[in-house]
Amino acid sequence: MSITEDDWLGLSTPQGAPGRSMLRLHPESPHELHIVVTYPDRQRMLVLDTSEAAYERAASAYGKLPRTKGLEISFFRLNRQHYELRIALTSDGLKGVFTTLVTDIANAISVNPDNNTAVMAAINQFERWQNLMRSVGEDGLSVEGRRGLFGELLLLRDYLIPALGPADAVLSWTGPTGTNQDFQLSGCALEVKATSARASSEISIANERQLDDTGVDYLILVLAILDERRGGVGTSLNAMVETTRQAIPGTASRSDFDDRLVQVGYFPQHRDRYDEPRYTLREIRFWSVRDDFPRIMEAELRAGVSTCSYRIQTAGLNSFLLNTDDVRALIGRTDD
Repeated sequence: MSITEDDWLGLSTPQGAPGRSMLRLHPESPHELHIVVTYPDRQRMLVLDTSEAAYERAASAYGKLPRTKGLEISFFRLNRQHYELRIALTSDGLKGVFTTLVTDIANAISVNPDNNTAVMAAINQFERWQNLMRSVGEDGLSVEGRRGLFGELLLLRDYLIPALGPADAVLSWTGPTGTNQDFQLSGCALEVKATSARASSEISIANERQLDDTGVDYLILVLAILDERRGGVGTSLNAMVETTRQAIPGTASRSDFDDRLVQVGYFPQHRDRYDEPRYTLREIRFWSVRDDFPRIMEAELRAGVSTCSYRIQTAGLNSFLLNTDDVRALIGRTDD
């Protein structure tokens, strides 16, 4: 379920008395979950009705709730047994991000069977967004973050959309939601790296799960080697976003695409920072991650060891190389 700007605008009709307008989300779930616009200050909120027991459990687990500039999460006591968990927008500068955040947290709440776990899911997702906003900061995505997003969009636009169609291709872009690989399809997954290094002899792997093919028929490691410069004839990150969006004709799929952009840290308020640098694809390489491909997998780690980042040397990987026809065939492969 996606929330749109029209949903908020529909709740924003001026009222003659203080109060609030509400729209219920996920009516199929057992939770009383609403988006709310208050009057007269017109503050936007996500509100989850909850119990005293759920409040006390969260208070015991977290102590103070996480805080983020421009957003507020809090419990409001209605009576002795009845509380509301409120997530409120406190800065209009985050209005473009807030709708995606609320959609994401509401979806996380809806799949939980009881009130206790729903409250914990909401707080955990809020913390995830808090970490994302902290990593993006006021200057937008880092140099590495912009380059990495460009590489993922390149794969989406030039390989996934032609093979799967726009709707399925956008849904396969799961990296922004926190999955182990950037693209996950039926029986196939792709992890994308992008570099502008002249001698691209190493690839950084963020953790032990990125190249773990457990449960996947085919795992492909992709390296996009880019020429990166200010000015010139290359393609900016903004231009790549726009050409990819133009390849997605459906309104719902475009909305899914825009939500994923926000989830990866491409925030509307930072767009004017992404017209430079410009990128030109010099080469793209694909490797099949299988058998004795150099990697570290989770099952190999000793107890107590986690988040193991490492680098692999590209020299010696020739026996794992795939050509573009192989890759397109694997992406378009179906279970039948």
